[in-house]
Amino acid sequence: MDPILISILLATGLAGVVSITAAAVFSFTLLAKVVERMVSLSVGIMLSTSLLHALPEAFESKADTHALFATLLGGLLAFFLLEKVALLRHSHHHEGDGHHHAHGHDARQAGRAGWMILIGDGMHNFTDGILIAAAFLANPQLGIVTGVAIIAHEIPQEIGDFIVLLNAGFSRVRAYVFNLLCSLLAVLGGVLGYATLDRASDMIPYVLVFASSGFIYIAVSDLMPQMQRRATVRESIPQVLLIGLGVVIVLVLTHGH
Repeated sequence: MDPILISILLATGLAGVVSITAAAVFSFTLLAKVVERMVSLSVGIMLSTSLLHALPEAFESKADTHALFATLLGGLLAFFLLEKVALLRHSHHHEGDGHHHAHGHDARQAGRAGWMILIGDGMHNFTDGILIAAAFLANPQLGIVTGVAIIAHEIPQEIGDFIVLLNAGFSRVRAYVFNLLCSLLAVLGGVLGYATLDRASDMIPYVLVFASSGFIYIAVSDLMPQMQRRATVRESIPQVLLIGLGVVIVLVLTHGH
């Protein structure tokens, strides 16, 4: 078996299991402070992965520069529209908080929201698998960094989803199993990405740019405004340090690339 395919299978499988298991632990023990810190770390990882590695990798290819910028623009607008859908789906969120959910709303609405979240997460994880495959096909180091970045930004999101599932009447075990099954769709996406992108390598730069647009949009539109609401010096210093740590993690993992 191709070592690249093995790496893709391991990365997509581990990304799903690690992110879901970590989110379950945090959700079930309600470690709110850890969640908040994870947001700052994920911002550093996502922005540095996109701006220091994925985008340069794409623009150093033979792909048309104007087409790549058009893909970046299209990606940002696409994620904006996807967030609109997510806001409708998560209409029970606290105002301005993308990861925590209100309790006590109608049980039927809660149950419907639980299943909608599982469907949405499955589609999102499938796309993550394709993006991980594209990154590994471009460069193995970039694939590792992309997997780490996906885990980092998935954990806070999955914590919120776990809370919704529990509120919708799912038991802890059932919520974990269903979320894990959805997360493993990333493996299927990784296999599809390997099978198609390996034969169409010219598409890899565009997929990398699209992935970067997602990371940038999530970091700048969702996570950073959430962090800015904590404007005290006591809150701001750890945020800045953890963003810096995220950048350092990416630089260390891609040393020599």
